[in-house]
Amino acid sequence: MNVLSNLKPAHGSKHKRKVIGRGGAHGRSSTRGGKGQTARSGDASMKGFGGGQTPLVRLIPKRGFKNIFRKAHAIVNVGVLDNIFDENAEITPGHLIEKGVVKKSLPVKLLGGGEVRKKFVIRVHEFSASAAEKIKSAGGTIDGVKCKV
Repeated sequence: MNVLSNLKPAHGSKHKRKVIGRGGAHGRSSTRGGKGQTARSGDASMKGFGGGQTPLVRLIPKRGFKNIFRKAHAIVNVGVLDNIFDENAEITPGHLIEKGVVKKSLPVKLLGGGEVRKKFVIRVHEFSASAAEKIKSAGGTIDGVKCKV
């Protein structure tokens, strides 16, 4: 009669849990080897730790250079302005943030990628020579900024 209350696991499919550290076959060091750091509970030595030897990560020479005086800029190409703004629009960093062209309020640098067909009055922090040339050839002006070539 196979009723749920009479069901048992197949013979040999269940095993007794091995008890260590209570004398008998696995007493004393409880299969952890000798004494010391790794014999203790909670042992999780740091990655790359080599027992007091200088870690490999510190032996390998570092490459490159990180300029701590670097100034981050929000880069905008003039072709993007042509698609988003209307003719004779005044463009400032605030307008660029409003339209979603620039995400953060960083100094804005205007580059000469793309074509300009409309006149703009542009007030940004920096611009390239090619950007200035394209805007002026379309009849626009750039006010109160310095050119960084």
